Amino acid sequence: MYKIKLIPDNTAIPFLKFRMMAFIVSGVLILGSIGVFLTAGFNKGIDFEGGILIEIGTETAPDLGDMRSSLGGLGLGQVALQTFGRDTDILIRVQRQEGDASAQEEAVSVIKQQLASDYGDKISYRRVEFVGPTVSEELVIAATEAVLVAVLAMLVYIWLRFEWHYSIGAVVALVHDVILTIGMFAITRIEFNLASVAAILTIVGYSINDTVVVYDRIRENFRRYKKLSVAELINLSINETLTRTTMTSVTTLLALVALYIFGGEVIRGFATAMIFGVVVGTYSSIFVAAPVLLHIGLTHQKEEEDGFAGAEKADGDADEKN
Repeated sequence: MYKIKLIPDNTAIPFLKFRMMAFIVSGVLILGSIGVFLTAGFNKGIDFEGGILIEIGTETAPDLGDMRSSLGGLGLGQVALQTFGRDTDILIRVQRQEGDASAQEEAVSVIKQQLASDYGDKISYRRVEFVGPTVSEELVIAATEAVLVAVLAMLVYIWLRFEWHYSIGAVVALVHDVILTIGMFAITRIEFNLASVAAILTIVGYSINDTVVVYDRIRENFRRYKKLSVAELINLSINETLTRTTMTSVTTLLALVALYIFGGEVIRGFATAMIFGVVVGTYSSIFVAAPVLLHIGLTHQKEEEDGFAGAEKADGDADEKN
């Protein structure tokens, strides 16, 4: 039976030779992402900006261009329309109106009158919501806390499973991925909402999974190859896990591309962020997380001092019992 192999066996790609170039590229991208975020910010969705959300259903698929022009002429500010599920299911987002709740209710009334004038009784209302500034501010704080807690939890997990050298490398890679994803949202102007926060948290989980695979192989090879230099050992470990890393990334991307194409406008932003995150996460596990170990002083001696001597003794005792 023929097996598909994206990466041939026994590769010997000198990844660490390109580490300084990778660090420079990553540094430029991080600074650019921070700069764009500080100057342009996010294109915040209703979850974070506050506003009016109306979900409607129609008997036949309407022309979104005509509907957008009709509602855009009401003087209510930014109006965004998107379909989800079927072409007859439409989500209308309108920016928050100046004033209190009565101003928002008046805007909803104006929208309903316009829709009734354009489409008559062919429209049914599924949901009408208003997100106020207080709620949106709380969501911003909660989203920020969620990302920070996730990164800190990953640091503790790696520290307990490996040692502090690995935890620093993993967190550097995670911060790298999160900042670049934030920069992607700021540059592309994709709407940033709660689904975007979910995408960032998912990217954090995917990235750390990829990084742990590489780190686990590095730790195993420290016990196998006592005479290899740290640079040679890290490079060998990356090459040994390259097939697994590539196959995982490609199969994940296949699902995400299908989600992007067929999932509709509602989750397109989420799918875009995830596609970007998988690519960046794969890159960081190879060119950021692993090379960082070389620059923070990981050596054979430190590995043995931090527990591998004890681990080897435990393995020996287990072998004697068996």
